[in-house]
Amino acid sequence: MTHPVPATPTTAANAPAPLDPLDRRIVAALQIDGRASWRRIADAIGEPERKVARRGLRLLESGDVAVRGLVVRGETVILRMTCRPGSVRDAAVAAARRADCIFSYALAGPVDCVAELQFPQGQLGPLMLDEVPALPGLFSQSVSPVLRYFRTVHEWSPGILDAGEIEALGGPSGTVDEIGLPDVEVGPEEWAILGALAEDGRRTHEDLAAVAGVSVATARRRVETLTRDGHVSIRAAVEPALLGLPVEALLWIRTRPDEVEKVGRLLVESPLVRYAAVVMGEHQLLVDVTQPSKAALYEFLTASPWVRHVEAVQSHLVVDAFKRSGVEFPTSSRRRS
Repeated sequence: MTHPVPATPTTAANAPAPLDPLDRRIVAALQIDGRASWRRIADAIGEPERKVARRGLRLLESGDVAVRGLVVRGETVILRMTCRPGSVRDAAVAAARRADCIFSYALAGPVDCVAELQFPQGQLGPLMLDEVPALPGLFSQSVSPVLRYFRTVHEWSPGILDAGEIEALGGPSGTVDEIGLPDVEVGPEEWAILGALAEDGRRTHEDLAAVAGVSVATARRRVETLTRDGHVSIRAAVEPALLGLPVEALLWIRTRPDEVEKVGRLLVESPLVRYAAVVMGEHQLLVDVTQPSKAALYEFLTASPWVRHVEAVQSHLVVDAFKRSGVEFPTSSRRRS
């Protein structure tokens, strides 16, 4: 089911102005397949190829939209941080600059910052005991391992395209529920390709072949295999406000153990849920949701089907995002300029 994003949402004071409808559709196409050609995108959304290419290149060159390969390097944890006064930005930026950070947000509420970090198998201890405490401005920390995903931030697609358009782009990526590294070994050539895709997910097969020292045909096959096996996800990352969704919140949800699966599946029925994961700790689910207004967020928190199956919800407004889907974005100081 598609839930179109409103064309004229209620925009937060410090949020960037939303893109026009065509630009949103191009971004939505890149969220389905970050390596799709401009011709394929144009055919899927019914627009002239030259127009789509011109708009698409402008979006990428502006830095508002970035296509990156998010490489799976291990298991993940959610890091919650409280900070000394005046040091929230320093802590969130330091977390974002870690190569193993997937997202880093500053929040309004008793928790100042939240980040998702990857760690190699067996390295949770050093991460929690040595690396995290060294972050600047940190007052206290809480580390919660992720047990399962209903949706990751790199899968998110906000319902801008209809089912036919999505199918023309290769279809939705589906729900990812596994954590950790895929059970497929990666050699030096594959790692070279993964590193290049992490820098620019739209690098040509010719470029990737040169980086890895293989033929173009081999590079093409390696990209397809690495994507299919779950080593990398290549999609567009963008500020939700640019898609008309300026209100974003993180929810910690507590429910009965036998209701976790039901609640998770009900949550991801909404395309405005960017992320939903089962985590260890007092709350079983962590959810990232975007909405066009605070009134819409209120309705989501009080009238959605999933609400009937939960015991408690802690909600925190996202004040600033320093990293999304492994991509560092301009902070609020630049967005207000």
